[in-house]
Amino acid sequence: MSRAPRASTATRSQAEQLELREALRAAGLRATIPRVRVLSVLGGATTPQSHGEVADQLAAEGFDRATVYRNLVDLTEVGLVRRSDLGDHVWRFELAREGHHAEDSHAHFVCASCGAVACLPVESVQVSPSKGAPRALKGGDLEIQVRGLCDGCA
Repeated sequence: MSRAPRASTATRSQAEQLELREALRAAGLRATIPRVRVLSVLGGATTPQSHGEVADQLAAEGFDRATVYRNLVDLTEVGLVRRSDLGDHVWRFELAREGHHAEDSHAHFVCASCGAVACLPVESVQVSPSKGAPRALKGGDLEIQVRGLCDGCA
């Protein structure tokens, strides 16, 4: 039985890089190597990443912390990346992509003991505006966080 050839890791990586480059150009940014690599790191992350976490992952490739930070800011300004502060005065960044928290905001779970952060499914937290509540609840630009003990700390 013959099987169709599977795309190699290199081919998938090239296809991913092409997609990221196109997204950058569509957002009005030049598709530089640092921007593509920052987007790639965020795209592979399962939780929001701090500037330091992204910089640490890219340090071996020769990217310094200032370059990573500038690119995170640029990517946030054009809407390719979301930035949030979960109460610990550390900005965390995540890729803004269709099908993955397509809304402007979504809830995060923050462990009160170890500080671990996880994205919560959109269905897990519902906010309904009511009389007397701030008008901001009607819009989608909210940062919602749920604090408690993660499974590892409970």
